[in-house]
Amino acid sequence: MRTVRSRFRLRSAALATALGAGLLLAPLPARPAAAASTLTNTGFEADGTGTATPSGWSTYSAAGQNAASFTEAGGRGGGHRLSHWSSSAYKVETYQYLSGLADGTYTLSAWVRSGGGQNAAYLALRNCGSAEQRTDLPVTTSSWIRVVTSVKVVGGGCTVSVNSDAKAGNWLNVDDLTFTPGSTGLTVKGVDLSALKKNEDFGATYKNALGTAGDPVALLKGAGANYGRLKVWVNPADGYNTKAQVLATAKRVKAQGMKLLVDFHYSDVWADPGAQSKPAAWAGHSYAQLRTDVYDHTYDVLNALKAQGTTADMVQIGNEINTGMLWPEGSTSNWTQLAGLLNSGISAAKAVSPSTQIALHLANGGDNALYRTWFDNAKAQGVSYDVIALSFYGYWHGALSSLQANLDDVSARYGKKVMVAETAYPFRLDSEDAHENIIDLSSELVSGYPASPSGQAAWLRDVMNVVEAVPGGRGLGVVYWEPAWTAVAGNGWDPTDPSSGNAWENQALFDYDSRLLPAAGWFAHR
Repeated sequence: MRTVRSRFRLRSAALATALGAGLLLAPLPARPAAAASTLTNTGFEADGTGTATPSGWSTYSAAGQNAASFTEAGGRGGGHRLSHWSSSAYKVETYQYLSGLADGTYTLSAWVRSGGGQNAAYLALRNCGSAEQRTDLPVTTSSWIRVVTSVKVVGGGCTVSVNSDAKAGNWLNVDDLTFTPGSTGLTVKGVDLSALKKNEDFGATYKNALGTAGDPVALLKGAGANYGRLKVWVNPADGYNTKAQVLATAKRVKAQGMKLLVDFHYSDVWADPGAQSKPAAWAGHSYAQLRTDVYDHTYDVLNALKAQGTTADMVQIGNEINTGMLWPEGSTSNWTQLAGLLNSGISAAKAVSPSTQIALHLANGGDNALYRTWFDNAKAQGVSYDVIALSFYGYWHGALSSLQANLDDVSARYGKKVMVAETAYPFRLDSEDAHENIIDLSSELVSGYPASPSGQAAWLRDVMNVVEAVPGGRGLGVVYWEPAWTAVAGNGWDPTDPSSGNAWENQALFDYDSRLLPAAGWFAHR
């Protein structure tokens, strides 16, 4: 892939070509190209390099900066692409007006790249007879990412638009657009509230963005969240995340009109790829007894939820089970036994509520080889499920393009819905308590996403955009992990140690003044 320096040289060459053609001598008028009912020159191949107004498209800049939009070599699918760039700050729009469309819902899909830093860089569908729809471009540098946005067309017309409001040197690339009937959107826009009850018991309070105190579940629902995720431990030392605590918080989730995702860890403590320890009460049990344990525990919790009128809408059988669960019996070194344990939990969940969706959840959401190996084994062992759930933290799990490639592949390979069941991002690096945060250095951040309220918001927005773009409508949604786990004495990482601190408060969706952060507003997007 070309360096940034060579990229800028090519852009300078393109601008020189535009100057030679007289394009910089006077601003181009906002001349729409002849309208048609089909998007044309979608790969920007018609004109070669250095064209400010590609065939079929129009260019507009109120400040006469049309040359900041141009075609150049280096397309995703063909030889060329559309680029926005200038050596000085610029605002430019490249657009195509469609007419003669049958009324209905349409989806724009495009492959994009952006170096980030713009005041705004987005695709838009406007003048369509309904509210304008936008999708911002993620920060991707060298990798292409597909994004989508949909709109309801009323009156037969619609404008497809690529927009930049940029600082000097900011750039974006767009290629291979389609505009076809259909709609997009996310079904799951969730928040993991597992730490909420303990946080409140130790004195945490929450406020809206203006500083007015409120119920955090209601505040998150008001921002657009529609799912609550709650983890279940068997017999933890601190007495939280048990059946009783889950039942209480589930009532709050459902009272807000939200759906419920229950996350079974099958442990007394954290379960993840590096730790899948059995509950103390199950220690020494045979494999056959463990299958019964899993069934009975799963049924007990879910049936109690159903009995109080808060039936789980989705259930995770295990948490980040890359390496299996209930070690050593349920390790991936013995897939026959792991499948038996999974099927015990699945059978219990379906016995309580046949309509409850079953999710199997791994971490490392950008690792396609892991997911293929794991789910190929699950398929071979006859494990039945509905949703593939991933954890994806960009500072650990790779680029957004890797997440997209994995989501696209596994959703098609296994014919399943996919969702990001855990993601988060810091809004600052310093700690509110004395405990070191997990992410506390600028070197640990994802390039293009600062540790700031705007950087956090952009991260959640872009992960949601990637999931929304999964083909065939198989992108189910995104859950933000522990947005209400703020720093209060007594609610630290270790359930066995009341003095332990919180390493996560800089990734919550409430700031150090307990105010709701802007990132939460993205839950309301489509």
